[in-house]
Amino acid sequence: MKVVMEKIKAKATNFPSSRRRFLKSAGALSLAANLWPAIIIPGRADASQKTLKILQWHHFIPEFDTWFNNVYVKEWGEKNNTRVIVDNVGMTSLHSRAVAEISAQRGHDIFFFLSPPALYEDHVIDHREVYEACESKYGQPLAIAKKSTYNTKTQKYYGFSDSYVPDPINYRKDLWDDIGMYPDTWEDIRIGGRKIKQKHGIPIGIGLAPELDTNMSLRSIMASFGASVQDANGHLVLKSPQMLETIKFVKALYQEAMTDEVFTWDASSNNRLMLSGRGSLTANAISITRAGENQKISLSDRIWLAKAAKGPVQRIGFNHLIDCYVIWKFAENMEGAQQFLVDYVSQSRSIFLKSQFYNFPCYPNTVPDLNQLISQDPRATPIDKYKVFDDVSEWTVNVGFPGYANVAIDEVFNKWVLPKMFAQAAVGKVSVDEALEQGYQEVQKIYDAWSARGKI
Repeated sequence: MKVVMEKIKAKATNFPSSRRRFLKSAGALSLAANLWPAIIIPGRADASQKTLKILQWHHFIPEFDTWFNNVYVKEWGEKNNTRVIVDNVGMTSLHSRAVAEISAQRGHDIFFFLSPPALYEDHVIDHREVYEACESKYGQPLAIAKKSTYNTKTQKYYGFSDSYVPDPINYRKDLWDDIGMYPDTWEDIRIGGRKIKQKHGIPIGIGLAPELDTNMSLRSIMASFGASVQDANGHLVLKSPQMLETIKFVKALYQEAMTDEVFTWDASSNNRLMLSGRGSLTANAISITRAGENQKISLSDRIWLAKAAKGPVQRIGFNHLIDCYVIWKFAENMEGAQQFLVDYVSQSRSIFLKSQFYNFPCYPNTVPDLNQLISQDPRATPIDKYKVFDDVSEWTVNVGFPGYANVAIDEVFNKWVLPKMFAQAAVGKVSVDEALEQGYQEVQKIYDAWSARGKI
């Protein structure tokens, strides 16, 4: 690590003198301290002590925040003679806070996102050295990490990822057993969902609304049918025979097995549907099963997990979330921020356990007993409920698959282009062909604009 830190320090001191003067003058300013409640981890009070400011989301598992804010960060701060300030915000506030900090050119040293932050590439450092340091200590990361934080056009790492959240199938085992089926493929889900709805009046819940879970579920179905927004080289390929078949399938799935409520969902609607007993299946992170277990909801023992569903081409599930950290160009403690991220990866096993299996490691060598842990979870009924994740890295992919995440993918994602396209076809507002053509035209404008700016 001494060599790594020398490289990091050399890079930091190579900034223009004007930048160093700005950082020095800005050192007394703390946007977090002045505007927002902060968790301050005291270190040793002496003249050499530094400050590191981190923005995190409010984790789905509160115990994770307790560990991160009050245990790990405190230990790291004492070891590195650093006063660490942690701010936690809701997931829907992350992007507005990022924009505010960029506008002010001050704020946190480390800023956290739940999706690839490609839009902010011009405002962050190149995180290449963080990846290089981690590879030397922990081995190669999964492809999902670099594909979520690297721009192949500019050759810049615009972020760093330590962990990701898979998106399995959550289903009511009692209902599926009753019709003698298992939700292994999307065709199984369509047929089984129709049978359960006809027999029990309980629908499937796959969103068709402008919200996160819809974005991920539809992309998973697309990929399983061999369709995608772009190819492996980042070229637009949305308009394809495979995409037409995907839209036709989703329309049939809605008409046969779902209800109109999926058009007005928010990010927690599928959680409520399943935990209230009003749904037979959805695609979601383990927030559903963990909430049921932690809140001791009796129905939770009947909600089981399956791997991402297989389509005509492959079994694929897009990540539900992916932890992406950025270090702003205006960070006041750039060296400390880089060191923190490198050291944080060493805690991957604790991250996995404290998040109750929510956060899977991007560096698999850091949790060598992962399969053993997921096969014997005392919270779950049955105890091996989470064993479906034993090959999770083989079927979980990044936003932008089969290519890399980029600013065009980011804009398509945040403008809800795909949910709108599928929804219009599902309700018959336009034909399947018209829905695809309209979606393609909107996506093409986005790709053309970013291509003209040299970002893709």
